Amino acid sequence: MIKRSRAGLDIFSEKDLEKIHEATLEVLEKAGVEIMSDEAREIFKSAGVKVNEKSVHLTQKDLDEYLNLAPEKFTLYARNEQNNVEIGGNNTVLAPGYGSPFVMDYPEMNRRESKYDDYIKFTKLAQASDNIDVVGGVLVEPTDIDDKIRHGKMLEAAVKYSDKCLMGSAMGAKKAQESLEMAAIVFESEEFVRSHPVLISLINTNSPLTIDERMSDALMVHSKNKQAMVIASLSMTGTTSPTTLPASLVQQNAEILTGIVLTQLINPGTPVIYGSASSVVDLKKADLALGSPETVKMFNGTAQMARYYGIPSRGGGALTDSLFPDAQAGYESMLNIMSAVNNGFNFILHAAGLLENYMSMSYEKFIIDDEVCGIVNNVAEGLIVDEDQLAVDEIIEIGAGGNYISTDHTFSHMKDMRMPLLSKRERYFSDQDQPETAARAKAKYEEILNNFNKPELKAGILEKLQKYIDRL
Repeated sequence: MIKRSRAGLDIFSEKDLEKIHEATLEVLEKAGVEIMSDEAREIFKSAGVKVNEKSVHLTQKDLDEYLNLAPEKFTLYARNEQNNVEIGGNNTVLAPGYGSPFVMDYPEMNRRESKYDDYIKFTKLAQASDNIDVVGGVLVEPTDIDDKIRHGKMLEAAVKYSDKCLMGSAMGAKKAQESLEMAAIVFESEEFVRSHPVLISLINTNSPLTIDERMSDALMVHSKNKQAMVIASLSMTGTTSPTTLPASLVQQNAEILTGIVLTQLINPGTPVIYGSASSVVDLKKADLALGSPETVKMFNGTAQMARYYGIPSRGGGALTDSLFPDAQAGYESMLNIMSAVNNGFNFILHAAGLLENYMSMSYEKFIIDDEVCGIVNNVAEGLIVDEDQLAVDEIIEIGAGGNYISTDHTFSHMKDMRMPLLSKRERYFSDQDQPETAARAKAKYEEILNNFNKPELKAGILEKLQKYIDRL
């Protein structure tokens, strides 16, 4: 978990934020957000919210009443309590890739369908990382597992190979409920699960201005059990949202706020995150441009709007348009991770492994991104300015023309500097082997997997999970 020294950068003035908010209210009043679930619409209607056929129309009064019920920060619980994380404030929690149906193999540069074995391997890498806080969910799509039990097998693998916080299923009411029942097996208490957020699930809106039935149903299940959720828009400028970024922020704001209000109508105090995976589209190609500066601006505005409402935020990630773990993937991912942390996001999904606009995962890219996350973590901590750090006596004692290489102060702080996981700092030697970054990353991930040790898990839990999955 990254502990930032400040809240986040602002690109909008308070007046700008008010304009976006007022524009959102107008959209909510005149267009509304379509809720495809009959049950969800009835919940809105019963609370006195205006419902016109399938569209829900929130007012300022509704927002004032229900947004204030969502907590500004909350704890997400892991089966190993040392891995619990607090989401909100100046904390940034990291989770790896999510939802990719392909894996890019290196050095063959061959894109293939992701398998259950890939899911297990990426879970091991996430567990071994000092930067990743959350595992589970659709880390990659295990296409060789029957869809009926896929969510169960993914959660089983996450529990077997990791003791970090878990993502749950949002694939409709049934799978959401089953992920909760499996969590109760892991934590050995239905009561604990009902009273503590042990899962965090991703609820995506369907831009423009729609929340489909499957997502609504999953949202209702998790809300009833007070489990954490990310309510996120994935709008695309010029295609599923307006071309201008402020307009896209208005549209996604309407979608996200409607989802958040629904969680609080169902169960006040349900932990929720104001999220976005929205991006700009390169209209020359009609495809996402995740590595663009405009996408960074979109996320910056998202984080600031979340702070405006006093709700934790999600956005950014190791996002890139590159197909391969190359230099483009590196600089675009660094741009997106660094800016996401500087923007003040509290939860970053896709923090490691992603290629090709969410479509592919890469083992080498995972290691490279893990290095990036460690670097950004170090930068975000800021600096302490005290007597020891200022070292005035040291400067005076050494004086002009001296050096500090052998002083006690140097020795006492020589381990303060972050040592790289992957980066090289050697001088050039013509006869020295200098493999490129991706090759070094390949060697590193293979080393991690070869030396991986499963975290302790109480006897009998895996057997109970397997029996549960067999009944699905």
